[in-house]
Formats: sequence, structure tokens, C-alpha cells
Amino acid sequence: MFVLVISGSEVSKIPGVSIAGSNPAVIPYTAPADADMILWGKPRVIDAIPVDPQGHPTPAIITHAAYCEAGFPILIVRSGTYLPPVVPYIEMNVDPGQDPQINQAVSKVELLIEKSKSLGSILGKLSKKIVIAESLPGGTTTAYLILKALGYNGMVSSASPINPVQLKEQIWENAAQRTKINPGGLNGKPVEAIGELGDPMQATVFGMAIGVPDGTEVILAGGTQMLAVAALLRHAGYNKSLLVATTTYVVHDKFAQFLDLAKQIDVKIYSAPLDFSRSRFTGLSDYEKGYVKEGVGAGGAVWYAEQLGVPPERVIKKTEKLYQEMIEKR
Repeated sequence: MFVLVISGSEVSKIPGVSIAGSNPAVIPYTAPADADMILWGKPRVIDAIPVDPQGHPTPAIITHAAYCEAGFPILIVRSGTYLPPVVPYIEMNVDPGQDPQINQAVSKVELLIEKSKSLGSILGKLSKKIVIAESLPGGTTTAYLILKALGYNGMVSSASPINPVQLKEQIWENAAQRTKINPGGLNGKPVEAIGELGDPMQATVFGMAIGVPDGTEVILAGGTQMLAVAALLRHAGYNKSLLVATTTYVVHDKFAQFLDLAKQIDVKIYSAPLDFSRSRFTGLSDYEKGYVKEGVGAGGAVWYAEQLGVPPERVIKKTEKLYQEMIEKR
């Protein structure tokens, strides 16, 4: 089963943090549009395909391509988005995350985790593999705050070719000043870390992974956002093997220390061998230049498709076809 957790956070509205945040009016639609798109191939919450300011398509197109080719089951979990998607979904009844520079990031975090554990327990009885993905604008920044608070050293990735490293570091300084938390100050305190500095997606995926019963494999589908969740799990005493499935674009991001962080956290890595270098569409070929990189479980969807006998080349070819159809319908 492929589970997409969609969330929102006020962090995404901080100027410069998120490529989605470059147009604040778009932020509420980003995650629910991704949810619509991976199942239906187009958003219905808004009559437009999610793209970044340069026109590059959401990685949801890759996830949808994998779904079309492999046919794996998809479940949407809404955990604190500003707007609901149109596709059917499970509602976690939580508000969007707050800006940790100003307020506690996730309210009622213990209750959200408890509900998420129950959801993980149910889903784990329905499938032997649970691939958990996310759509959350600004999520690499909250991931950085979590990793810093837990005591890890290394920069997270970004959906932009130029990672706003200084801005992320400044947000940490401001949040640390509010909370009086030093680097590593929440070592062994994952729930407090999420509540003070994280986002609803982290709480939901954290709880779901813990709730999944033995005998069911959990795959975290995403880049450094899922490394942060893996780190939270390790600090909760979760000692099962963990696989983080991402894309080659994240693994080779020169502005981030993905592999080093993965080693510190003790997780296995799958790097989806996506290659759009020969694409005749700039929106896709620019992925090779550091745009977008990952999101909406793109790497995990490619991994899942491979498990079901669909090679990455078929997913790439299908992505090209879907993108062409998108352009022709504009």
C-alpha cells in the first residue's frame, strides 16, 4: 500500500523557504492538488497542474506514472492541510503546523501520534508493505530543525537548485531562542521535538510507523524530510530496519549531506535511478539541474513499482507521456 500524508505548515509562508511559498495564494492548494494528482492524474481542488515558479511539474507526476504502470493501492491521509483534497481521504483532524519561531509547532501532538499509531496498526494488517510518502511545502526546513534538535549534523536538501541554507540556519536560531533548545538538546525526546519544532506530517508518519505490526515492512518515501522522521523513530527506540526511498537527485544534492545523515541515523537507502536528461521537455530535463528533486513519494513510488515488476525505465517513459498530455491540454 502507498500512503500519502498531506500536511501544511506556516513555515511554508516564510519568504524564501519554499518554492511553493513564492506565491502565497498557491500554498493552500499544493498538497491537496498533489493528492488528487497521484490518483487521478490531475488536480480537482484547483484547475491547474502544480508547478514551481519556473514551470517545473510537481513530482506527483512521477508518482502517478508509477501508479499507472504498477497499479499499487493508494491511500490519502489528510493531516493538517489548509484545504481538503477532492479524492477520498482519511481525516486526522489536526490544524496546520505553526511557525516554531513564534509558537509551538504542533498542538496536541501526543493525541495526533496516538491516532496515527492506530491507523498504522490497521493498515499494517491489510498489507505486508506500507510505503509512506508526504506532501508538505516547507518540509525540509522543519526537517532541519528536528535533526538539529536531536543532535545530528548536516544540511537538508531543497526543492530549489540553490538551497536557502542561511535562511534555514536563521530559522533554527530564532526557534532555539524561543524554546531555549540547544543543538542536541532534545536527544531522546522525539515527541517534544515534533511538538516544539516539527510539523503534523512528521507526527503522523512517526506514529504510523510505530503502529505498524511486526511482519509488515515500512518504507519511508522521501528525501531529508523522511530522514528526519527516521531520526525521530530512532530516538523513540525504534530499532527495526528502515528503508528511506528517495531519488538520485536528493542523494547527489551538493548542498545537502543526505548520505552522511542517513549513516548517522542508521537507515538503508534506495535511490531511484530517474534520468530525464534526454527529455524534450524542459520541465522534466531541468530535474537534472537540481530543480524539484523529490516529493510526493516519487522515489518510493519507483521503488514500489520495481517490487511489482515494473522497471524505472517504464516509469520514466510514462512520466514523459503524461507530461506531454498535460502540455497539450493547456
